[in-house]
Amino acid sequence: MNKKINIFNEEDLFKVASYILSSFPNRIIAISGSLGAGKTTLIKSFCAQLGVIDVVSSPTFPIINEYMCHSGEKIFHFDFYRLTSLQEALDIGSEFYLNLDVYCFIEWPELIIPLLQDQVLFLNLEIINTKRVLTIL
Repeated sequence: MNKKINIFNEEDLFKVASYILSSFPNRIIAISGSLGAGKTTLIKSFCAQLGVIDVVSSPTFPIINEYMCHSGEKIFHFDFYRLTSLQEALDIGSEFYLNLDVYCFIEWPELIIPLLQDQVLFLNLEIINTKRVLTIL
């Protein structure tokens, strides 16, 4: 697909999150991008759209954060930046979460690509000059 969307501010991120959630049926969304590109901020926008009532923060150290929505649905947010092997991802139960019929947002998904099924939506977020560019792959 490789659709590119320019993002100039957090309001644009909120609009992009709304567009993606309404346009794609995928409940597993994997987001790549360099440090500071805005992956966690984008996930905060997704969570706001989905009615998350918990504080959304980067799970860099816990690896997985669980959030609750107003509807009672759970959402999982992964950050695999600190993992060094696929086995580590398996050891924390990643497969279990990825096989639930819930939203899973994944930062730094490259390590776990073998665990991801066809229904994953891949996004890439990068900083180019004064804007961010989100590519829907």
